[in-house]
Amino acid sequence: MLWVLPAHRCALVSFPAATDANIGEGIDFRQPAGYMETEMESMLQLAAEAFQSKNFDLAADIYECQLARLGDPGSRQELMLKRADALAFGGKFTEAFEVYRQASETEKLRPVHLTNLIEYLSGSIRRQDGGDCQNRGPREGEESGASVAAGCPVVGATVFGYEDFSCRICLSFLFEPVTLPCGHCFCKKCLERERKEKEQPVMCKECRDSSRVADVQSYRVNVVLSNLLAKSFPTSHQAGLLRREGNGLYAEKKMEAALEKYNQAILIAPTDHILFSNRSQIHSSLRHYEKALRDAEIACRLMPHWSKGHVRKAQALVSLGRTEEALREYLVCLSIEPDCRLAQTEAHKLLCDLLAPVTDQVPEHISDYSNLLSFRAHIKNSINTPSQIFSPSLWSSVSSLASTPPAPEMPEDERKLEVRRPDHCFLLKRKRSITDENTVEGGQERRDDHKRAKSEPAEATDPLSSAVGDVLDPKDVECSLCMRLFYEPVATPCGHTFCLRCLERCLDHNPKCPLCKEELSEYLVQRQFCKTVLMENLISKYLPSELIERQRIHQDEMAELSNLNKNVPIFVCTMAFPTVPCPLHIFEPCYRLMIRRCMETGTKCFGMCLEDNLKGFADYGCLLEIRDVKFFSDGRSVAYTIGRRRFKVIQHSERDGYNTADIEYLEDVKVEGVAERELQSLHDTVYDQALVWVNSLKTEQKERIEGHFGPMPQKDSELQDSPNGPSWCWWLLAVLPLEGRAQLPFLAITSLKERLSGIRKVLLFMAHSRHR
Repeated sequence: MLWVLPAHRCALVSFPAATDANIGEGIDFRQPAGYMETEMESMLQLAAEAFQSKNFDLAADIYECQLARLGDPGSRQELMLKRADALAFGGKFTEAFEVYRQASETEKLRPVHLTNLIEYLSGSIRRQDGGDCQNRGPREGEESGASVAAGCPVVGATVFGYEDFSCRICLSFLFEPVTLPCGHCFCKKCLERERKEKEQPVMCKECRDSSRVADVQSYRVNVVLSNLLAKSFPTSHQAGLLRREGNGLYAEKKMEAALEKYNQAILIAPTDHILFSNRSQIHSSLRHYEKALRDAEIACRLMPHWSKGHVRKAQALVSLGRTEEALREYLVCLSIEPDCRLAQTEAHKLLCDLLAPVTDQVPEHISDYSNLLSFRAHIKNSINTPSQIFSPSLWSSVSSLASTPPAPEMPEDERKLEVRRPDHCFLLKRKRSITDENTVEGGQERRDDHKRAKSEPAEATDPLSSAVGDVLDPKDVECSLCMRLFYEPVATPCGHTFCLRCLERCLDHNPKCPLCKEELSEYLVQRQFCKTVLMENLISKYLPSELIERQRIHQDEMAELSNLNKNVPIFVCTMAFPTVPCPLHIFEPCYRLMIRRCMETGTKCFGMCLEDNLKGFADYGCLLEIRDVKFFSDGRSVAYTIGRRRFKVIQHSERDGYNTADIEYLEDVKVEGVAERELQSLHDTVYDQALVWVNSLKTEQKERIEGHFGPMPQKDSELQDSPNGPSWCWWLLAVLPLEGRAQLPFLAITSLKERLSGIRKVLLFMAHSRHR
């Protein structure tokens, strides 16, 4: 629909009510009663479309025109709210607020009425803050205007070297890490809380994947990673243990004991925003609202872009009767995390209360009666100047808050706590011990040969990075199956970590965890083993030389497995022929390994040979190429393959339970001149005989053959183009009722004439047998 933007309000040529001067002019009151209703519906539809198209001025003008015609209070309130929404989204917040206030005089507004306003306010904060900062802390190299303006440097997980070890949900040190199927790690408590609060499948905050996360409760703590973090960051880990104990005491309603645990945790980790946030909640439960507010403010300073800190601050402000400030905090929270249900609900409630007509009734969630009355009196005195209802106005407050949150005054006892790096004491102790060991007379250092051999990060300027590099031992990240450094580490739902290839080999034999024996059938059927990102990053960053050596070993193994002349894997089963499909049911562990290796190397090829009682397998076979593999929950699979090249076995051997061979490939010898013409004649004759035999088959037999091998191929335009000869010959040999031992000699023949002669003899024999 096209609109002509009005030069003045409601200048819509296509509708009767054209101007404000005479709102009823142009309306034929002799029209049927439903005429005005139909006209109004059209106008309201036009206004809705204008709003959706972001033409907010037009939408507001239409709603204003229609308000003049309505007398029903309920309908008027609905239109007033729509007009107020259009004004707000159009940037006319002062006018919008006045209309909201007028609408509240008809009937107290409900949360659903203010959804658009809340969305606008929180969106404005988000836009002013430079985009969507949902669920992220300040990245390395970024400055937080909030903290800089407050005179306090940003402190938190990312700044203190935890960027490699932080949870992207709580933005704090990774405690009790759980690895999701996508390979990303989060705190176990954070995942459980996400599932409980949002009542929907957990979505990875890194890759936004939720398709493979079945039940978070079934995923256990990553054992290797948890031990590694506890070893590298003992004080942070200890603070996490105290926090867990405090949470348990809080759940048992032992508030004082829980508070003591958190006090101890904050003493050793004074930059952890979660500790202050949770202690704020404990103070609120003890009705220490000023202390609760103070802790919440510190949490917001430590991590400005963490939504939960602003929720805690808002809750404390509500308890103190500072409703206006609480609303601002809820809006900031929604600007960070738009789908936060708690912030949405509470912001709606507070805004409804603020816009409600002034009465002597006190909302139940406001505890300070005197503060509420003084605030309501302020609203009443400012009734004619709606832009001043918030002091300062809500709009200017929430806008400025996005960039400059208030800097809370630190209490005297906490001011004494120097803001230091979380594992400061541990680092000093380690530095001192290293210095004592390495210092000799004259103040010169001597280097330990063992320590020199150990890899060091290329850039280890951050003390925490240095700490991890010093503490991390290659044995800490060693696979318990191959006893080598993790290569492509994957974590099972039960929390154990293995090299990808090692785990797959174990699952070939038994669909259970190699360590705890927990059933992994569902994990196995997915066949989408994602590498644990954090573990791989740690090894890459802190053990680069060990990783390079491990990669070299792996590449050498892959190069050896990729050779299609030496140690070629051999599937000992049945006859296979060039160009002919050969589906295989894979169930033995050794062949599961063989098929997977063929896929991993990229060759997708292996040899097929008949069994031989003396040598293990026959001297001739056919190379098969894997087209597709389908896996089942018990580890079985079906491989769809097709024949490619014939070969002769030079040497028989074995590898990891399956047969291998050194081979040379066979090709037909080409002929020319008279021999070529004779070959063409023989070829045409045998082809016609083959057609006669195929057409003589019963319908059921023919359908069964074509369903398995496909229809008989046509004659090739050039007989000797392919090194294997015409494809129809191999198709016919595959479907003829011959034993494998009778079919095998045809693979060894390198003369097309001899092969055609042999096929003709078989066809003549079968024709003679049928006539008898």
